[in-house]
Amino acid sequence: MLVGTTRLIFKSGDIAAEVVDVIVTAANTELSGGGGVDAAVHRAGGPSILEECRALRERLGRCPTGQAVITGAGQLRARWVVHAVGPRWQGGHRAEDRLLRDAYQNSLMRAAEAGARTVAFPSISTGAYGFPMQRAAPIAVHAVCDALLPSAPFEEVRFVLFSHKDLALYQAALTLRPGC
Repeated sequence: MLVGTTRLIFKSGDIAAEVVDVIVTAANTELSGGGGVDAAVHRAGGPSILEECRALRERLGRCPTGQAVITGAGQLRARWVVHAVGPRWQGGHRAEDRLLRDAYQNSLMRAAEAGARTVAFPSISTGAYGFPMQRAAPIAVHAVCDALLPSAPFEEVRFVLFSHKDLALYQAALTLRPGC
């Protein structure tokens, strides 16, 4: 589907195998290559990604929740990795929705600043951070749609979900927002 001038694609698969300019990973504030999708991206990309993360952390300190930083992609089939720090789920009363939205939108800003034309997103914060998938999917889709309208520098943005069940939730989020 088109959002402005950008193709928005939903698929299941391994985000670390995507051939795009930017792969977004769900990072922790220490940029230390945590678990889940972040561990998979670091494993597939090799040690240079973690080395760049360490250098960023030494220079800038921790990456705050809702923010994102960019590194090279090491051995991935991408040019860059955007490390997005999503919120830990704490019951929904600690600005988790806003912080999740910020993580997606800041990821797109970092990608645009780098000159990326294609971006692949995972489902940020829904693994070890416990953000409920049913709640996260519409926040993610709408945050990306808002950032893409009316025009954006991207040719394509993909949501690459781990399971078909997660994929269905993300696709269903489009029906909650006509014109997205």
